Amino acid sequence: MEKTLKLLAGVVAMVAATQVSADAFEKRVSVGAVAGTTGFGGDVSWRFHQNLALTGRYTDGLDYDTDFDEDDITYDAEFGMKASSLKMDYFPFGGGFFLSAGAMMPDIEANVTGTPQNGTTFEFNGVDYSAAEIGSVVGTATVADSVQPYVGIGWRSSHEPGFGFFSEFGVVATDVDVSLRTSNGFENIIPSLQDDIRAEEESLKDDIDKWPVFPVALVGISYTF
Repeated sequence: MEKTLKLLAGVVAMVAATQVSADAFEKRVSVGAVAGTTGFGGDVSWRFHQNLALTGRYTDGLDYDTDFDEDDITYDAEFGMKASSLKMDYFPFGGGFFLSAGAMMPDIEANVTGTPQNGTTFEFNGVDYSAAEIGSVVGTATVADSVQPYVGIGWRSSHEPGFGFFSEFGVVATDVDVSLRTSNGFENIIPSLQDDIRAEEESLKDDIDKWPVFPVALVGISYTF
């Protein structure tokens, strides 16, 4: 009985100490400038508890050009990236390390232009079409453009006033879509070409959709009030 009472007393003392620490915590607001895989921008974080903060962020302005091959067609892609997010940060030790979960609305989309590798013939769905008739294949490839779940980890000294540095790495779910057409509207003349282009869209979508998440990595500087 005596050991049980001592154990209960210890638990009560621990809870009381934790509550005192939480009550003594001074709520703080941080504003920051960020750069990362979804662009450049800023965020605001409200550290309302030693273990919890609410963070909103917006990034934009990052363009990325690349190319890839599909069925003997080379696609040039010009990606534009921007994103907004609202998330809860959990600081398990009350310091700078945190875990994040929330919602992100990424807008990651590319304008694509496809040309045949042999310079003369497109192959869509196993059917050959003359490049002289089609011209080129143009369209968009969307990686994500709607509200998606986000999780991440990072470090931010938002419990201390003054200037600071923060970093974060996470992933956001993707929602891939591809839309293609010919540059001269040749598919409006040959209905079967429309079906073959739809098949090409699905093939491209499968290639892009191999990874169900998009990496979000960023660094930033902040000032905590």
